[in-house]
Amino acid sequence: MRLFGIETEYGITREDLDVVDPVVESMELVRAYLTASFERRWDYSGEDPHEDSRGFRVSGLQQDKEEDEFAKVDAHRPFSFHEMKSDLVLPNGARFYNDHTHPEYSTPECRTLRDLLAHDRAGERVVQRAAERRNRTLGGPHVQVYKNNSDFHGHSYGCHDNYLVPRAVPFPALVEGMIPFLISRQVITGAGKVGVEAQESGFVPGSYQLSQRSDFMETDLSVDTMHNRPILNTRDEPHADPKKYRRLHLIIGDANMCEYATALKVGTTQLVLELIALNRAPKIEIDQPVVAVKHISRDNDLKAAVRQKNGKTLTGVEIQEQYCAAAETQFAGSDPDTDWILREWRQTLSLLTTDRTKLVGRLDWVTKLWLLDTFMREERIGWDDPWLASLDLEYHNVNAERGLYLGLEAEGKAWRMTTEADIEQALSAGPSDTRGGVRGLCVRRFPDQIKSMQWERIQFSGGLMPKTLEMGDLFDPEDVKACAAVLETATSPADAMTAWNRRKDARS
Repeated sequence: MRLFGIETEYGITREDLDVVDPVVESMELVRAYLTASFERRWDYSGEDPHEDSRGFRVSGLQQDKEEDEFAKVDAHRPFSFHEMKSDLVLPNGARFYNDHTHPEYSTPECRTLRDLLAHDRAGERVVQRAAERRNRTLGGPHVQVYKNNSDFHGHSYGCHDNYLVPRAVPFPALVEGMIPFLISRQVITGAGKVGVEAQESGFVPGSYQLSQRSDFMETDLSVDTMHNRPILNTRDEPHADPKKYRRLHLIIGDANMCEYATALKVGTTQLVLELIALNRAPKIEIDQPVVAVKHISRDNDLKAAVRQKNGKTLTGVEIQEQYCAAAETQFAGSDPDTDWILREWRQTLSLLTTDRTKLVGRLDWVTKLWLLDTFMREERIGWDDPWLASLDLEYHNVNAERGLYLGLEAEGKAWRMTTEADIEQALSAGPSDTRGGVRGLCVRRFPDQIKSMQWERIQFSGGLMPKTLEMGDLFDPEDVKACAAVLETATSPADAMTAWNRRKDARS
């Protein structure tokens, strides 16, 4: 069963201020999207980042200490923690909120690549429309927002891709199969980056690398996400029935502008997870994964080879070729989405080593490098010119009048799977075959009767007994559509829950 989603942390700045308070700006941006006053509905009690997939619970995280420090710093602010978060659940089932120093958009759960791309692009529109409303109150285009993972105000923002995985798949098997794949997938999914930076050393200009995120990988495995960042995050927070499922929460990925890169990032990762479940993934052991991920990123000629524990070496493309071949053997002909992934995966790996110009408008790091190379030739400047870092940032601007990538897209130079109609539909409703669509439907139908929401649960208010819609195991598409049909026709949440529970009881 395929189910995936993307969380994107957006960078935000005010061009009319010398000193920017990203906490306030992020809160104001999120609230600018509202047409009514903010009401707290998101229930944080279901979130517990301390559970580790390796079978234990950590007593504390580095991010706990940072949040305690945030609390001290924020004590002077005239609003509470929940007011600051301004956590919204949108009519399409997405979540839009202030994650302290940045606005964050989480897509609803998606089952197909087309739906995922449409909802990821809808996130860009949500953020930009919020910025436009905010700028109208400020009297000018002062707020700018970027789908970018480089440093803002001392923070490195991320893009997290998430996958529903059967609990029956042993976590050690996920580690063994995923680490080499994640180290190397940046040859396809990297967003491109001018210079090198790290948590401690700051920004160093003068080069170009594949990935924005690789500089910040510090360990192979960790439950933490804000410090000691891992290649494979071990957080065990399924947002589903924990006896049946786990959620693989990956923090190593870049935020992509190219739809093609996003589709391959999620599509190839999903196929690798399915290979692991069948014990058919390639057997590759990288000697020093953290060193390897940086080594691959910092060679845009793709010749950097990383050492395996057996002493042999492989380039990033060669590692990807092994995974691609295994997936072709196992899954060719399974379904249209799979065949598309396999075909484009193979073709992309070939073009990376033969004619990467054909990947302009498809892969972000290739597209950005082409733009910057063109600019440097025309202006006769080198990689150490600060102008390039500015252009790097503007590539990711979600303002269509300024964003360099969006400019290419408007000129028809970028590959598209979605249409404008797809994106507008994704702004108004979630996927009809996932619980994300059900969540959005509840927001549209009963906005004043929702007491609290989590990913897997909605609690309605009113009546003598609160009514709760449990969605921890609501994944079968037919069950999702049946639940939606009940909610569409019910006159109240209580009537809907009565009818839905009666249907479930009759089937059990």
